[in-house]
Amino acid sequence: MKSIKYYIALALLCIFSSTSFAQTVEENDNLSLDNSTLNDQFEYVLKKSGNFKGTNGQMYEAVKRSMLLALQAHAVDSLKTLHKNLADTQIVVDNQAKEISDLKTKLSSTQSDLDKTNTEKNSMALFGLQMSKTGYNLLMWSIIGGLLALLILFIYKFKNSNTVTRQAKLALSEIEEEFEEHRKTALEREQKVRRQLQDEINKQKGV
Repeated sequence: MKSIKYYIALALLCIFSSTSFAQTVEENDNLSLDNSTLNDQFEYVLKKSGNFKGTNGQMYEAVKRSMLLALQAHAVDSLKTLHKNLADTQIVVDNQAKEISDLKTKLSSTQSDLDKTNTEKNSMALFGLQMSKTGYNLLMWSIIGGLLALLILFIYKFKNSNTVTRQAKLALSEIEEEFEEHRKTALEREQKVRRQLQDEINKQKGV
């Protein structure tokens, strides 16, 4: 009994929700419960329903139970198909989401490799440390400049040492000449004194 009331209520719902299609349904003879859309099947049932007067004097639409059962079966099939399509669509969406996630991971890895490659391309290794080309060139030129400064200082010190050495040699030569001159003078003075002393001795002996 409850099932019949359910089907009647369903039919009444279809009637009230489809009043705007009543004339179109009446004019359409190609509607059926087998080879049409679910909406057309509802319109077909509405078209095939009959009118009867209730005990209270109100008019009602009567629908065959077989039509309602067929309509219910088709609605269930449609829902099953819809659910299956939704499930299939969800699987496709999940697969696409996984592919997108994998692509993002690969893209991130590729971007990381690219950044690493660019860093290595724009840098130089020094003592195991990565330096930018600008920093590397600046360090190299600083080292070269320091070495050049040390070389210039060494050359200056070397020349200065040579000058001092030459001056020392010259001074030593002059000292040696003076010493030799002094030695000769002293020797001559000693010889003169000796001669004078000998002459004095000779004089004393002659006396």
